[in-house]
Amino acid sequence: MTTLTPIDLFTAAVHVGPGPGVTAGEREMTEGRPGSWQLAAFHAASDADVHADQWEMHPEADELVCVLSGRVRFFLRPDTADTPERTATLTGGTAVVVPRGRWHRMEVDGPVRLLSLSMREGTRLEPVLP
Repeated sequence: MTTLTPIDLFTAAVHVGPGPGVTAGEREMTEGRPGSWQLAAFHAASDADVHADQWEMHPEADELVCVLSGRVRFFLRPDTADTPERTATLTGGTAVVVPRGRWHRMEVDGPVRLLSLSMREGTRLEPVLP
């Protein structure tokens, strides 16, 4: 008989792949399991909780960021110095797909709940410069 075990996505993560496997385990923020995707949920009350002072980039694949509740300002770093940041405001029930290799960050407007699906392998962070 198979048992069903609930997974708290706010404290753990679900790892999909490589291949057909799906397992629960620890969150991996900058290094992931090669060839696997990570699904995790986050509570954030302030910009510090989403490292708003840093750009993030995932070189292996696109990332899906979903806002479950609250409001987030999402930023894509410009491709060239002469173009502005691209921004979007996300509210509960909306999402954005961040293209592979694009630097991005977010700022929150009060408490939010987020869900992300990404390949964490090779994730890089850089400080936002004034």
